[in-house]
Amino acid sequence: MLAYYDPQQALDPEKDYGTPPSVSAETVTLTIDGVEVPVPAGTSVLRAASLAGITIPKLCASDNLEAFGSCRLCAVQIEGKKGLPAACTTPVEEGMEVHTRTERVATLRRNIMELYISDHPLDCLTCPANGDCELQDMAGAVGLREVRYGFAGANHLSAEKDESNPYFTFDPSKCIVCSRCVRACEEVQGTFALTIDGRGFESKVAAAGGEAFLDSECVSCGACVQTCPTATLMEKSVIEAGQPTHSAITTCAYCGVGCSFKAEMQGETVVRMTPWKGGAANHGHSCVKGRFAFGYATHPDRLRQPMIRDSIDQPWRPVGWEEAISFAASRLRAIQDEYGRDSIGGITSSRCTNEETYLVQKLVRAGFGNNNTDTCARVCHSPTGYGLKTTLGESAGTQTFDSVMAADVIVVIGANPTDAHPVFGSQLRRRLREGAELIVIDPRRIDLLATPHRGGAQHLALQPGTNVAMVNALAHVVVTEGLEDTDFIARRCDASAYGAWRDFISQQRNSPEATEAITGVPADLVRQAARTYARAGNGAIYYGLGVTEHSQGSTMVMGIANLAMATGNIGREGVGVNPLRGQNNVQGSCDMGSFPHELPGYQHVSDAQVRARFEAAWGVQLDDEPGLRIPNMFDAALAGQFKALYVQGEDIAQSDPNTQHVEAALRSLDCLIVQDIFLNETAKYAHVLLPGSSFLEKDGTFTNAERRINRVRKVMTPLAGKQDWEVTVDLANALGYPMHYRHPSEIMDEIASLTPSFTGVSYDKLERLGSIQWPCNDAHPDGTPIMHEQDFPIGQGRFAVTEFIPTDERATRRFPLLLTTGRILSQYNVGAQTRRTHNQQWHDEDILELHPEDAELRGVRDGDWLGITSRAGQTVLRARISDRIPVGVVYTTFHHPGSGANVITTDSSDWATNCPEYKVTAVQVEKVSQPSEWQQRFQAFDRHQRELHRGKRSRDSREAQSPQVQPQKAEL
Repeated sequence: MLAYYDPQQALDPEKDYGTPPSVSAETVTLTIDGVEVPVPAGTSVLRAASLAGITIPKLCASDNLEAFGSCRLCAVQIEGKKGLPAACTTPVEEGMEVHTRTERVATLRRNIMELYISDHPLDCLTCPANGDCELQDMAGAVGLREVRYGFAGANHLSAEKDESNPYFTFDPSKCIVCSRCVRACEEVQGTFALTIDGRGFESKVAAAGGEAFLDSECVSCGACVQTCPTATLMEKSVIEAGQPTHSAITTCAYCGVGCSFKAEMQGETVVRMTPWKGGAANHGHSCVKGRFAFGYATHPDRLRQPMIRDSIDQPWRPVGWEEAISFAASRLRAIQDEYGRDSIGGITSSRCTNEETYLVQKLVRAGFGNNNTDTCARVCHSPTGYGLKTTLGESAGTQTFDSVMAADVIVVIGANPTDAHPVFGSQLRRRLREGAELIVIDPRRIDLLATPHRGGAQHLALQPGTNVAMVNALAHVVVTEGLEDTDFIARRCDASAYGAWRDFISQQRNSPEATEAITGVPADLVRQAARTYARAGNGAIYYGLGVTEHSQGSTMVMGIANLAMATGNIGREGVGVNPLRGQNNVQGSCDMGSFPHELPGYQHVSDAQVRARFEAAWGVQLDDEPGLRIPNMFDAALAGQFKALYVQGEDIAQSDPNTQHVEAALRSLDCLIVQDIFLNETAKYAHVLLPGSSFLEKDGTFTNAERRINRVRKVMTPLAGKQDWEVTVDLANALGYPMHYRHPSEIMDEIASLTPSFTGVSYDKLERLGSIQWPCNDAHPDGTPIMHEQDFPIGQGRFAVTEFIPTDERATRRFPLLLTTGRILSQYNVGAQTRRTHNQQWHDEDILELHPEDAELRGVRDGDWLGITSRAGQTVLRARISDRIPVGVVYTTFHHPGSGANVITTDSSDWATNCPEYKVTAVQVEKVSQPSEWQQRFQAFDRHQRELHRGKRSRDSREAQSPQVQPQKAEL
């Protein structure tokens, strides 16, 4: 017979084919409605039929969930089998004959559907899911035209609706108890926040513990909403606006996972963001930020018109684009004429696209004539670039996110994936439930340790600042107990470098026993962890800012690479060294040449051949000396040598350490140009405000933590009239350096022509493949999912000696506690976006966590106001007593500007890259009754600048200088 299913055909990511089978090389051929269908062994009848284009009605089945078989709507007739089995739970067999359209099957399906409808509100005309309701669709598919059963008997039609969650409602009167939401919460998200309560007719979906959704363990990822086949779980945005009419695929602008979404629209209004199943990074899953927190894009606070002023004490003057660009360009040129070519610089953003970032660094080098360009990526992950390039030869992680599903042991160092990278965190949880073992190296107990899993879990709760001592101790066990992969080392690594490292790491001072007094972790726990990792079939390491944001951040990254090479955990699925990038385009901003010493593609400015290529393309002579990093710019500004700064999409006044030092530097500038979507903390010191565009208003690409280049697509007109790249082009032209791009695709073509790892990248190829992981070149025309499979870019891997040098930020009698920082699920980075959404309901202020023993010693209770003092400054935060952190350590987040978290962080930084040491600050904590002096000044200055922004006259100077303020939650 003619088989119209081609097993090699590309699957449509928008279509539900049913649960995919486990990987199998064996093919089974069956007949469905007279059509021969070849499928892998283990495939369900439902999926086999769907792949062949044969539709079987269903309600409880979904391709992202394990087969369940509760609705029975997918019943089929199979020759030689009794009854009518559910197609979703019945595996195919060789020679099986399946009938999906017999009268017996049709009658059963109609009866089943009739029972569902008999306990369902008949409000289809007013139901918000009308037009997007699977129950309604399936009623039509089975031919149901009437319901014989009335509603006089017992029913659930009066069940009370739960509207507590700010983003979606739960209407149990419409629930058919298919369990899809419960299973999505368990299998996809891994939170187990929902359950089926009761039995039989009394069965109902409920948040675990019987709480309202907002008060439960629900993390608002939206998996339950997305999988619900009725209007039981429904986005409030859809209820209010109605069903979307069209959509476009784009990429989330939050963390470094790089989730793909369908922006679903009515005209230019985004009604909802639906995670796209075709997204290779997220496979149709999402978190609360990407799924729901997009309202900031049209928030009333958005900057919609350029503004200028001569002094930060003057009111803003709204002007047109031409006048604003002309004003900025004339100020920059005048400053260079007076103070010299090197007196100005620019800062790129990890939130902007690759194309926009590339243009800013090009403007600085070719238009300003110097290399004074830096990026916020340096203050989080520059040690990753330095450490991995030194050891492995490439400044990026080695794997795909999907690679974790092949890992036997997962080591998480200085990262909290379920909060900072939640979609990957869900995938990691799934692998733990399947049996992978977990090792967490972090001062704080993270949620992964509480994940239900079949493998073991170990927590090495080390003291902040002792990472390098810990990784050396782990490597010492590997070497001295003969756990090395000698074959891998002999084939793939430099013998001389390995010998030097082995001699160093074997020394007794690096043993777990010798380092126990440094790290605070018992030696036997370190030995157990080292053995677990080294003996694993596949061992994977994932790390975050708890590794890089240290004075020895680069050393620690090299230590991680050493450990992976020593155990042969490089170059295949399930292993590798994997940095978890914080912001959406941290990887891309590094790739695009944002550092003062490197051109795009990590090509050093001192290389004459490299410069010659760029000079030929850009038509100018380039400086061969590295420029200023951000801290150097601040110091030079205070010294009167650096006078102007162009900042695109970065809030250095809130995000950089030692806030008072940063503020003083910004005040000293003659011209600060800020291009952003909001009046952020940095913009309050600006002379030129250029409105930025959100990710919904622009075309371009982002590069995520797995080197995946994803398209960003414009779905609405920029509120201020220009995309960010167009603003940079206008400024370059006004400065006399011509840029004439018509579309970001042309910028990418230029990037590809100058950047070896991007040689094969183009928008046409991205449209065809969906996404590309660099390097993409002649050797890897479709990209490189797994790095270093055969060799390293530097030939052989280079072990590096990693001497532990204690940080200057150590506990003392004056400052007896160590402060470390992190992120929380609901907020993002400095909070400029998420604070302007309903995410505020979960985290409306930064708080200070401290151990019960430290709290008791100071007489502190939950909710007390605490003054936190370091050698850099003082701030005040509310207390939360928690045993998640060890004695002697305190912890906070940094999402609210009024909290002043970076007022107390110091200028201590990584020895190689100047990445700030956010994770270790020696502090003292004591109860107080009023805000710190900095917080009082901040509130007064904030009010003053906002009044100037609104065009109002400032208040009386005495009131501005002596505000009557009390400790309060940040309300900005």
